[in-house]
Amino acid sequence: MTASRFSADVYARRLQSAATAAAEAGLAGLVISPGYDLRYLIGSRAQTFERLTALVLPADGTPTVVVPRLELAALKASAVPELGLPVHDWVDGDDPYELVANVLGGGTVKTAVTDSMPALHLLPLAEALGATPVLATDVLRRLRMIKDSAEIDVLRRAGAAIDRVHARVPEFLVPGRTEADVAADIAEAIVAEGHSEVAFIIVGSGPHGADPHHECSDRELRVGDIVVVDIGGPVEPGYNSDCTRTYSIGEPSAEIARRYAVLQRAQRAAVEAVRPGVSAEQIDAVARAVLAAEGLAEAFVHRTGHGIGLSVHEEPYIVAGNDLPLEPGMAFSVEPGIYFPGEWGARIEDIVLVTADGAEPVNTRPHELTVVPVT
Repeated sequence: MTASRFSADVYARRLQSAATAAAEAGLAGLVISPGYDLRYLIGSRAQTFERLTALVLPADGTPTVVVPRLELAALKASAVPELGLPVHDWVDGDDPYELVANVLGGGTVKTAVTDSMPALHLLPLAEALGATPVLATDVLRRLRMIKDSAEIDVLRRAGAAIDRVHARVPEFLVPGRTEADVAADIAEAIVAEGHSEVAFIIVGSGPHGADPHHECSDRELRVGDIVVVDIGGPVEPGYNSDCTRTYSIGEPSAEIARRYAVLQRAQRAAVEAVRPGVSAEQIDAVARAVLAAEGLAEAFVHRTGHGIGLSVHEEPYIVAGNDLPLEPGMAFSVEPGIYFPGEWGARIEDIVLVTADGAEPVNTRPHELTVVPVT
């Protein structure tokens, strides 16, 4: 494995699996433009521009890359050279959509496109194919949901890296410093501890902790604040960490401690419920039941979790209404939270891997409300 991608063998297996899935879905093939699906299938980090770049993956045929000639150099960092895939480059004045149609056999064909393809390319592609493509999400979702051993190894490394950052967070939580000050320190630590960049940072102090998607602000930390710190980033070749811990600057009140203890039980119960065959919505229900028994049902305002991999948020989603059975190799967050608008909030989040007989959390930092001493 290189620093930025897996071996060519990994991508060859993925391409074959995707072609098989397309055939089973009755499709002539897939057209994958830049985005997470393209990175998953060939390790390419090409970007979307007004000129079409796409992997054309016939259900029965040779995968081919259609790319503007001026973007050819970008393919060198992907697995395309090692895989020996044909490349059809084009220049301004050529019709790249006809190139795609020809790779798929010409005529009217049923195909699927990645959900990140912009309308700028989708509409002329549909005209060239003689039919409006469907989304490739259903074709690729299982492939991306079930992580292979190489992906799991990276997710473990990402979990350990973000744990090392959380171990340093208490030293940043000094009364008088702003949330933005703390976020800047965390950003530096995220990269120092092994991530290639920062994906997101939430530092929600006091009443800001009651906003699950607060980022950071110029609010100064105060003694007595409860602080939600939700952070993550990619570890090469691009798989993400995502972990939340909650901190108290000074000793919390008895009522805050009581409510937090309930949240901790809810999160632990949900993790312990993870095993193959259990549905995604059942994990969500377990967390909610613990909170509801203590009168905190209304304080939990979001789903219990989301899948993670090349994207911070991907399938499977751990939410009511999702009856998808869990399978070994799935990776997702378990992150119940409680929020009291205008006052405070708390969240506990681990990434877990579904194993043959249960769950393996990749985050191991203590789940207790971490008290930051005030001097």
